[in-house]
Amino acid sequence: MKLYHTILNTVPRPILIRFSYIFRRIAPLLYKGNNVECPVCNHTFSKFLPYGYNELTRRENVLCPYCLSLERHRQIWLYLKNETDFFSKKEKQKMLHIAPEQCFHDYFKKQENLDYLTADLESPIVDMHFDLHDIPLEDNRFDVVMCNHVLEHVEDDIQCMKELNRVMKPGGMGIFQVPIDYSREETLEDPSINTPELREKYYWQKDHVRLYGKDYPKRLEQAGFKVKAVDYESKLGKELCERYRLPKNEILYVCGKK
Repeated sequence: MKLYHTILNTVPRPILIRFSYIFRRIAPLLYKGNNVECPVCNHTFSKFLPYGYNELTRRENVLCPYCLSLERHRQIWLYLKNETDFFSKKEKQKMLHIAPEQCFHDYFKKQENLDYLTADLESPIVDMHFDLHDIPLEDNRFDVVMCNHVLEHVEDDIQCMKELNRVMKPGGMGIFQVPIDYSREETLEDPSINTPELREKYYWQKDHVRLYGKDYPKRLEQAGFKVKAVDYESKLGKELCERYRLPKNEILYVCGKK
């Protein structure tokens, strides 16, 4: 397990992505059982794998050994499946997926009702590479825009939010989850926190440039979104949340265009 955490912390992300396709063939055999269930890939296991880059973010029993979904991914999947027509809509939907999660990528790519475009700064599995501050795509193009755990990494998050808003159609849906410290009223963003050590201490991870507080939906609104806060954990109930290992006390912010 020590080797697992060392690899997670030292190997560059593009290489990790390639390595994970090999790892997913082996890990399910080691965790065979029925104590936890992943609603994304529909596999059951004795337990999920641990995940996290440091002591602040490390969690036990959260990473699906097969599709590599985390708690937040399973929450989003269930919301899309149970509360929207994302999977069932007959009309073709245009979707932009920034920094696509591996657990979603293969499924969304095969989904017949999606015209699916992926993008990232450096990921080896995407269709386009660009800087989120200046998206080289036309206005009002996409019915669905997804960009999770990215905005805490960018220099100007409001500008990036505005760009995501610009390319989303009126009536479209956006999901833009970020790490949030719910004990903090306002987002922490301090230019003096400028080393990997300080960022890890104050922002939870060495490559984060801010730590969002409860004002996060206001920042989305500032960029032109209307925001619906969904407490999906309370809707599903404690038993299902534990079986699926969903995030505790995490609000899902579903965005539309003003």
